[in-house]
Amino acid sequence: MSSFVTKTKKITLLIGDIGFFYLSLYLTLIIRYGYLIEQETWSRHLLLFSVVFLTWIIVFFINDLYDLKTSYNNSSLFNSLAKIFVINGAIAVTIFYFLSPFIANLKPQRILIINLIVAAILIFTWRKIFYKFIKSSAIANKVLIIGRNKLSTELEEQIKKRPQLGYQVTVLENLPDDLNTFCLEKDIDILVSAISLKDESTSRKIFDCLSLEIDVYNINSFYEQITNKIPVEHIDHSWFLENLSEHSKKLYEVTKRILDIILALTGLLFALIITPIVSLIIRLESPGPIIFKQIRTSKNGKTFTAMKFRSMIDNAEKNGAEWAQKNDKRVTKFGLFMRKTRIDEIPQLINVLKGEMSFVGPRPERPEFVEILEKEIPFYKERLLVKPGLVGWAQLYGPAYGGSKEESLEKLKYDLYYIKNRSLILDLSIILKTIKVVVNGRGQ
Repeated sequence: MSSFVTKTKKITLLIGDIGFFYLSLYLTLIIRYGYLIEQETWSRHLLLFSVVFLTWIIVFFINDLYDLKTSYNNSSLFNSLAKIFVINGAIAVTIFYFLSPFIANLKPQRILIINLIVAAILIFTWRKIFYKFIKSSAIANKVLIIGRNKLSTELEEQIKKRPQLGYQVTVLENLPDDLNTFCLEKDIDILVSAISLKDESTSRKIFDCLSLEIDVYNINSFYEQITNKIPVEHIDHSWFLENLSEHSKKLYEVTKRILDIILALTGLLFALIITPIVSLIIRLESPGPIIFKQIRTSKNGKTFTAMKFRSMIDNAEKNGAEWAQKNDKRVTKFGLFMRKTRIDEIPQLINVLKGEMSFVGPRPERPEFVEILEKEIPFYKERLLVKPGLVGWAQLYGPAYGGSKEESLEKLKYDLYYIKNRSLILDLSIILKTIKVVVNGRGQ
């Protein structure tokens, strides 16, 4: 029920946005023409604005406005929507420029400003009401976590930090003698077990709660649902056997490979335009090769030569392999720009075309570091079950650099989430959200 409720909230938010976009168009036409509009006037504007609204929805998605894990107060919601509607306005102008000449007697530029203002006001008001409603204790799902440990404490903190998820959480250190009565009195909707169920009496008490129509989760599953990552320290080999069904992914892998080739070829056409300019700037700023080559680890531990535009000074690792760090002094000024905009990754399109990498996947690591981290981090080797990618889930939500054991562990949690849940829809989501990172210059 928990995941169903979350999806229902997202769908409600999406339907609400679409409805208020069309309401904004209706009100805009009334304001513009000064009377209740006729069917002919509405129909004349409908097609063009439907295209505009579709692109606006995509912009909302890229900017995480359908991610309920992102918390908004009135100020942050206003700031986010203000920035997004500036982008939406630019998109609308572009669409009007190309499409309006094909629609007779239509001068949409006259109503664009009105529509942007009306739509922004309606969407802000709608979302303000929506967020207030889902945070309301009256409709919140009451979650009971049984067992106090590091993971249950972290899960409790994550839930309390995100009231917009619509959960109220209670944590009990031990199982109550009468769990059934406790759940009835507290009106529990979701029961999360952080204790071992190997004991017959313990599992029986939790099993008996099914008659109360309560959703029961083990803590690993609920943690994944809340955080979009896997609690690596709390899983064992059986987790991989139960959750990684590679046979069912065969069609996905074939389709993904075809799309990788298409995207790589398209990207390389773009590369033909900018490569001479990038090469010249690299050579002028710092002596050394234009293309930097380095051995990386791919699927099942195979190694390959990854290529990038050189973003560091030449011979940056004269003393041996080093972790990349934030504000790394070895990075050149233009190299920093390339990293923020991901331009340095363009030569890796050749790696994608050769099948050594994919467009989406865990970032490829160096064999020296893989060898070290496999010994220090449980299941680190399992991130090699899939091809590495140009962009990835961990790059969006994890630490910017895996410059330590702790950061590498955190990135692994996101990598395993991706490996378990990978699909064409998730891949598309990652690519679209990476575009936002590039546009904002937040790459590393």
